[in-house]
This record gives sequence, structure tokens and C-alpha cells, in this order.
Amino acid sequence: MNAHDLRAKNESELREELSGLLREQFNLRMQRGVGQLPTPHDLRRVRRDIARVKTVLNEKQNEGKAS
Repeated sequence: MNAHDLRAKNESELREELSGLLREQFNLRMQRGVGQLPTPHDLRRVRRDIARVKTVLNEKQNEGKAS
């Protein structure tokens, strides 16, 4: 996932994407806690994807305020 693809989505799609990523992050953290996380780099990927989605959401909100 990259920011260019995210900017093409509308705000409701971004919010759905964010909730899915937060759910995935929770599941990965639970797997890590139990010691069953097969790929530890997935946590870092999900964390960065969450940051990307939040950044694009903030850009869209600020864009609306500037108009």
C-alpha cells in the first residue's frame, strides 16, 4: 500500500481501511504475546500502513477546511 493509492480513495473508504488495519494490528499483537507470530515484520508493516492512512485522512480534512 502506498500513499498514492490511498489518496484516490474517499474518506469513508479510508476509515474502513483504518479499522481493518487496527484490527489486524490487534490480532498480530495477540499472536506475538502468545509466541505464535510467524513473521515479525508484519507488525512494522501494519503500523506504517496505519500511519499512512491517518496522514491521508488528515490531509483530506485539512483540504476541506482550507476551501
